[in-house]
Amino acid sequence: SVSKAIEHVAPNAEVVVTSESAVIDRAARVVFPGQGAMPDCMREMDARDLRAAVLRAATQKPFLGICIGLQMLFDRSEEGDVAGLGVFQGAVRRFPDAAMHTADGLRLKVPHMGWNEVAQVLSHPLWNGIEDGARFYFVHSYYVEPATAGSIVGSTNYGIPFTCAVARSNIFATQFHPEKSHQSGLRLLENFVAWNP
Repeated sequence: SVSKAIEHVAPNAEVVVTSESAVIDRAARVVFPGQGAMPDCMREMDARDLRAAVLRAATQKPFLGICIGLQMLFDRSEEGDVAGLGVFQGAVRRFPDAAMHTADGLRLKVPHMGWNEVAQVLSHPLWNGIEDGARFYFVHSYYVEPATAGSIVGSTNYGIPFTCAVARSNIFATQFHPEKSHQSGLRLLENFVAWNP
């Protein structure tokens, strides 16, 4: 679904879905999505010998992490108590049960699934043309907790306020799924394709 969305916004771009290091190394830009559980994603990435290629991409070219592709960039996750890639300092936390209720006391379900507003904490080229407070689509039980606030570019509230987008130099990563987020998500992907950090 990510590749189809990028093909839609950049019909002249060559979009390749791969698990080969050499293809990642040759790419002009990299999208790093993830699905499922963090321990499984880390294990599969290492089993396919992709760690070094992903780390090279995260330092050398425009890089977009999506969902677990965001979480894997951090030091460690409570999901399976597994180490991440350590590109960003901080941890991945599970939504705390005690905080999962609305202001009027209604219980919030975990996973956080559906549309939610994103506050743009800091200006960034990938937010161009997207209104502050635009709604994006989420599906997750864990969220990132950066060690420092300087990398936080997006925030959402679901029982608690949590970081939903981080950025640094050539990296932009989101907890939400831009490929499933209608016009705002397509605009973010279009911005990424044109982005030259």
